[in-house]
Amino acid sequence: MTATVNAPETQYFQEEAAKRSTLVARAKALHPILSKNATQTEKDRRVVEENIQALAEAGLFKTMVPKRYGGYEGSIRTHIEVTAAVAEACGSSAWVVALTNVCAWFTGLFPERAQDEVFKNTPDARVAGVFSPSSDVKRVDGGLVVAGKWYWSSGCLHADWALLGVREQDKDGVPLNQYLALIPMSELSIEDTWFVAGMKGTGSNCVVAQEVFVPEHRLLPMMKAVEGQYLTPFEDEVAYRAAFIPVAALVLIGAQLGLARAALAYVLEKAPQRAIAYTSFKRQTDSVAFQIQVAKAAMKIETAHLHAYRAADDIDQAAFRGEYLDYKTRARVRADTGYVAQYASDAINLLMTAHGAGSFAESSPMQRIWRDSNTAARHAIVHQPVAEEIYGKALLGAENTVTPLV
Repeated sequence: MTATVNAPETQYFQEEAAKRSTLVARAKALHPILSKNATQTEKDRRVVEENIQALAEAGLFKTMVPKRYGGYEGSIRTHIEVTAAVAEACGSSAWVVALTNVCAWFTGLFPERAQDEVFKNTPDARVAGVFSPSSDVKRVDGGLVVAGKWYWSSGCLHADWALLGVREQDKDGVPLNQYLALIPMSELSIEDTWFVAGMKGTGSNCVVAQEVFVPEHRLLPMMKAVEGQYLTPFEDEVAYRAAFIPVAALVLIGAQLGLARAALAYVLEKAPQRAIAYTSFKRQTDSVAFQIQVAKAAMKIETAHLHAYRAADDIDQAAFRGEYLDYKTRARVRADTGYVAQYASDAINLLMTAHGAGSFAESSPMQRIWRDSNTAARHAIVHQPVAEEIYGKALLGAENTVTPLV
């Protein structure tokens, strides 16, 4: 009886695993191209077009696009593993893949009319997004007129649409509602503002709107979405039943996993040919101190994966069952997200020390991995102390006065 009851779930996740395996294999096949272009991507402060085209042709920007439009309608676990596989070769390319895919997922929560406008006639359309809201908003007949600037819009240079946070207020400035507004990039402009130490190639510039009309069907109420109240009529699509903030948070750590794996692989590969300066060790592999360092780093990376996969599986399994994750689990996923970023960054820092000062040579991929990981780990949604406070309050039953984004 149990096997019969669980058969649909088993079949669904087996099919998802097969899809994931195919997409990850495609990502790994692109490593030579992505690695070759990593330095140029940094210099250009945007992912080079050869990478974008290769990723698009491999279908990796469609990981979370609904199947109705030719996408893969992937789970959050699939999203993480695809992003990680790309990050093994180029952190910036992986970040753009991650943010583009999650914005496709957000678009899948909108009414059918809005989804059609994005994907129906342009199935390869890409969407970029920023949650932080502008309050320069006016209510008009049929929707809102919005203006403002939205900083750090990863992937905007390669996007057809933007998802931008907007806050509607009454005449006294009291907030009435907050939305994600879906706007064609053709109605927006981009300011070149992305000058940073890490993730340089993501081109996460500032998106600007000047009195742009957004019709009602292209507005997704944020606080309702946080509680799982979506506008999509396709309730049978498992992927778009997943919990909003857990998905929005967890997509930010796939790149961390791939960067950490790349750093470990590089250090292990080079160790037999590298001496330890000012010691008797002709090979790093002969040093017990080195052995301990790489073991510690490897265990941190494994721990990061365990946290990431547990969180992803909790999200995906609840979505399959049509259940919205309970508050405590959602809070724990925020904490998981912070821990993944912290463990990955810690592991990379250890590996930088183990590999030696040569890690900081411009010719070494280690310095780029280190900068990318440490920059990405400071994303506000990933910030570990805030996530720990949220989870601690949830465990204790204390009031969450920190953020509604759980």
